[in-house]
Amino acid sequence: MLARIYRPAKTAMQSGVARTHVWVLEFAPEQAQRIDPLMGWTGGGSTRNQVRIEFPTKEAALDYAQRHGIPAQVQEPKARKVNVRPKGYGSNFAFERRGAWTH
Repeated sequence: MLARIYRPAKTAMQSGVARTHVWVLEFAPEQAQRIDPLMGWTGGGSTRNQVRIEFPTKEAALDYAQRHGIPAQVQEPKARKVNVRPKGYGSNFAFERRGAWTH
């Protein structure tokens, strides 16, 4: 019943960093998921893989895991590039553009 504590990365569908400042505690699956022969749904015998608890800080998540006797593994987030400047659509056609414009 090992738990994983991590900060979620932003999804490919979002341009902002909302919902990435919290720490999440999730349980690792105890057994492999199996396919139901009648409906084709995937599922398992344990409901712990459905539990997802959010915390404001890493220390709060570690404290929760320690109080409840849950062995936890912490995954530190990768640093995000700070020097990325968002540009507008018009900058694709700018006269002073360095690279060649291609389709």
